[in-house]
Amino acid sequence: MAKNLLIVESPAKAKTIEGYLGKDFTVKSSYGHIRDLIKSEDAIDIQNNFQQKYEVPADKKQVVSELKKLAKEAEMVWLASDEDREGEAISWHLYDTLNLKEASTKRIVFHEITKPAILRAIENPRKIDYNLVNAQQARRVLDRLVGFELSPVLWKKVKPSLSAGRVQSVAVRLIVEREREINKFTSEAAFKIVAIFGKGKEAFKAELPERFSKQEDAEKFLQDCINASFNVKSLETKPAKRSPAAPFTTSTLQQEASRKLGFSVSRTMSVAQKLYESGNITYMRTDSVNLSDTALAAAQHEISSAFGDKYYQHRKYKTKSASAQEAHEAIRPTYFDKHTIDGDNAEKRLYELIWKRSIASQMSEALFEKTTAKISISTRKEELTANGEVMKFDGFLKVYLESNDDDEDNLQDSDNAMLPPLTQGQLLELQELTATERFSRPPARYTEASLVKKLEELGIGRPSTYAPTISTIQNRGYVVKEEREGKQRQFRVLTLKNGNISKSDKTENTGAERGKLFPTDIGAVVNDFLVQHFNGIVDFNFTASVEKQFDEIASGLKNWTDMIRKFYDPFHKDVENTIETADKARGERDLGVHPENGKKISVRIGRYGPFVQIGEAEEGGEKPLYASLRTGQSIETITLEEALELFKLPKKVGFYEEKEMTVAIGKFGPYIRHNSAFYSLPKGIDPLDVSEEMAIDIINEKRKKDAEKLIKVFDEDADAKILNGRWGPYIEYGKQNIKIPKDKDPLTLTFEDVKALAGDSGKEAKKGGKKFTRKK
Repeated sequence: MAKNLLIVESPAKAKTIEGYLGKDFTVKSSYGHIRDLIKSEDAIDIQNNFQQKYEVPADKKQVVSELKKLAKEAEMVWLASDEDREGEAISWHLYDTLNLKEASTKRIVFHEITKPAILRAIENPRKIDYNLVNAQQARRVLDRLVGFELSPVLWKKVKPSLSAGRVQSVAVRLIVEREREINKFTSEAAFKIVAIFGKGKEAFKAELPERFSKQEDAEKFLQDCINASFNVKSLETKPAKRSPAAPFTTSTLQQEASRKLGFSVSRTMSVAQKLYESGNITYMRTDSVNLSDTALAAAQHEISSAFGDKYYQHRKYKTKSASAQEAHEAIRPTYFDKHTIDGDNAEKRLYELIWKRSIASQMSEALFEKTTAKISISTRKEELTANGEVMKFDGFLKVYLESNDDDEDNLQDSDNAMLPPLTQGQLLELQELTATERFSRPPARYTEASLVKKLEELGIGRPSTYAPTISTIQNRGYVVKEEREGKQRQFRVLTLKNGNISKSDKTENTGAERGKLFPTDIGAVVNDFLVQHFNGIVDFNFTASVEKQFDEIASGLKNWTDMIRKFYDPFHKDVENTIETADKARGERDLGVHPENGKKISVRIGRYGPFVQIGEAEEGGEKPLYASLRTGQSIETITLEEALELFKLPKKVGFYEEKEMTVAIGKFGPYIRHNSAFYSLPKGIDPLDVSEEMAIDIINEKRKKDAEKLIKVFDEDADAKILNGRWGPYIEYGKQNIKIPKDKDPLTLTFEDVKALAGDSGKEAKKGGKKFTRKK
């Protein structure tokens, strides 16, 4: 047995580190957290200074048992979990659970997995930092108390099975409030004037800075320009420069990977974790933009050798956030001379993004020459403006340009075209002048990345919490990330060409969304309930102040139990009062009355989601009618007309094979029911438009596909089938899908073979069922 046992969080990291240390070290993984608060309500003893009860979950017992055995045999145990608060807490849990002794335990930290960094950490061990542990404990206890006390309130007052979290509730509030801003927004039209002067390569555009709100004013402007002369009134040329963005923090990496690579926040963190554990990048949970002296020297050497000395410019970035947790390094490559890495496509792309951003941060500014031409109109007092830009030196742009979240209308300055040579007083030849109707846009919905940016701006959450927060609000069904098709909208274009003005109507698609976050009806109702009864929990300033208090605990400036007590006592009273006095929240809204029978029509949240109701429940009277809302519809925006449409389904569309066909909408979308079988409607077909002929075609098409998929059936048991799947033939037996071994021919398999393979598959599942899971 080696003298030293070194414990890290993940097996991938253990494998990398073991290669750096000699035979005196055994490197093992704890697979994340090895214990957690017990699941019951007595996990935290509120009366006894918030003492916690922990347990080792079943899937970690074997890991703990092995680590205990190895720790007993080792002369020294090195706790090498991650260098943030979560990592410090993991080290403390290991110390406590494995019954380690202070004299034979050392805590080490490193922010990159390289041989020099590991050896340097071993030369500079420290003790467990209990201030960091306490900060993590405070977060864990506070979040458990909020969750355990708020969730039952939601069950009683809103809907069963709901849950609430401290940071998650604030994130949902941001999304709900943004959606309401969009719903209230009234778009205003105005005409944008653009002129094209010159021909061929000499052609350029100029724009009128102001817009006309009325069509007649835009027409009058074009009319006045028919016989006007256009002169270059002034030319201004001045130098401009652009500086590179700072190296990545967790938040900026998540934002840029979303914009440039289309990664979700959780995918970015998962891929970054792999890059870190394989020794390719520094630690991926950080809010520091600092680079170490070693990194700065390596970047300088790489830039000078790859691009030349004129491309290098030394920069020291400072973290703007006063609350930056554990001021480590920014996220950067461990070796700047590695331009690419081995790995899957996602790892390579994310690594390249990190490499480019880090290198660019130490490169020279990009230099431009910007020209602004003001063009006078002889018949009008307004002036047109033309902007041009010439790059004089590319600098950091040779490697990297940061993306932004703005719309196409707000393109970066680098998109300005070059202007042809112009002189002051020059007479210009007008080719075309257009007045195009443009509509003001509502605020943009959040993407995962822009939500992270907003949370960071508000001081809510920390590098380790962004990804889990965004995953949680989606998993709980309070928010959905989806694509929505836009609507066609007409706009007018007036064109002056060759002395004539023409008018035309064009159409554009507006409101189409990709990967945006929408609140669900239940998310909006829960948010309103929390805002009304627990405003402190969802208050942005309160949540940010809690984060600051965690920072103060981490710095040893505040006692964690005092902080929790100050929060908990008034919060608990609010919980008790709300359970006693609050009305049930359903988000109910009256839509009006039925045009034929005069009955009230309302919409609200029910046990199984949002629904419309016609009539009211009265004892002995006629029962109300109910219809579920369709995907994309919401309690807050559904109209009376749209609600009435919902009652047109289910609808009978005719007969086929002497059996009735019915079109309806279910949990998984619209479908046709025929002879106890269900056939999904293809995407884009409105269930109300389905005819008898169309329904028969859909049924026959599905049957044809199923027949092509079926290879073999068995008389002994109708549940056993051999099917052709996406990856070749397989066995479907009851609820099991079973792989067919390569040496077996699907056509010659007997029912006995199927049973044997199903039995083996069940044994394999049991054998492989005991897996270690990482809890981060």
